[in-house]
Amino acid sequence: MTILEQCSKYVKMVLMAIKTQRAERRTDALSKERIVEAAIEILDADGESALTFRALTARLATGSGAIYYHVANKNDLLAATTNDVIARVMTDPLSAAEPQEAIRAIALGVFDAIDAHPWVGAQLAREPWQSAMLQIFEGVGGRLQALGVAEHAQFDSASALVNYIVGVAGQNAAHARLLPRGTDRGAFLAAAAARWARLDPAEYPFVRRLAAQLPGHDDREQFLAGIDLILAGIGTTR
Repeated sequence: MTILEQCSKYVKMVLMAIKTQRAERRTDALSKERIVEAAIEILDADGESALTFRALTARLATGSGAIYYHVANKNDLLAATTNDVIARVMTDPLSAAEPQEAIRAIALGVFDAIDAHPWVGAQLAREPWQSAMLQIFEGVGGRLQALGVAEHAQFDSASALVNYIVGVAGQNAAHARLLPRGTDRGAFLAAAAARWARLDPAEYPFVRRLAAQLPGHDDREQFLAGIDLILAGIGTTR
């Protein structure tokens, strides 16, 4: 093989390697979806304070410029992650389901999503005008219309349901985060019930009567019971 042929072969190999690298970069290009996925992992593991662009660039092995191309700032990123979590919930309820069952499915889906991602509840409460909240409002409100709720009562009805869903789910998740990891829920509630039982019966007669029910109650069942009570009230507006 002549020197010219060797050089030609080498150049072809280099060009092929460059072409392959470019193709790999295009295939592995940083997308907003990857950024959101990585951000959710950080939020789930260590909370909102741990979500920084430095932590994100380290996890994604990229520069901050590549991230800023897709998201403007941390608030924009938090909105995107919240929207991603809620969007998954809103695709779950079957469109063919009865309106009341669809509302219950949406409510429970949001409850479980916030339970799994407590930061979502805080974000929804902080910025109630964001897309994720509008998705919930639309999902619930559309079913109220299908239920035959009078038009003049639809706004109030949807607001009552959405505020209950987001408020109770967020509160439940926030309470869980206050407890040390590994806390035994049954033991914690039993201790709280014991304190309720020792309250002054003249000042707290109702709370004392409920003390025995506290340790065995199920948060999800109680949450759904509240949804059913609200729906029963809404039913009177048809």
